[in-house]
Amino acid sequence: MTQEEKYMREAIRLAKKAAALKEVPIGCIIVHDGKIIGRGYNRRTIDKNVLAHAEIIAIKKACKKIGDWRLEECTMYVTLEPCPMCAGAIVQARIPRVVIGCMNPKAGCAGSVLDMLHEEGFNHQVETEIGLLGEECSQMLKDFFKALREEGKRKKKGEELC
Repeated sequence: MTQEEKYMREAIRLAKKAAALKEVPIGCIIVHDGKIIGRGYNRRTIDKNVLAHAEIIAIKKACKKIGDWRLEECTMYVTLEPCPMCAGAIVQARIPRVVIGCMNPKAGCAGSVLDMLHEEGFNHQVETEIGLLGEECSQMLKDFFKALREEGKRKKKGEELC
């Protein structure tokens, strides 16, 4: 297993923590000089906060650890392609490299819906690597949403019986 895969496995481990809380399973870590300096997983529902995305939480922790808002010598590993808010935060934090597990055709902003990480009009562009442990990241999300739909069907059936 490569070092890159170890980092993505840690992001996957965090995504599974989110899933255990019935949150969309997205995990993120930020690495600086070979050390993890920020970790995050999706907590929107449990925190009742739209800003509680994995990437935002990890960026906040990494900035605190480094003591600066610029994360210029860091790499982010995230299980799902960042949304517009997170892509904007990545650009603003000047993160030079993002490794993405799988793409998000409904809301992704690293090439799927938009490509904010490579927007020439911005003062910072991000090197991206897509697909590291991608099948595992994708399957985790598919399984989560399948279980959510099944739970919804069971609840609906229960309501119909009442």
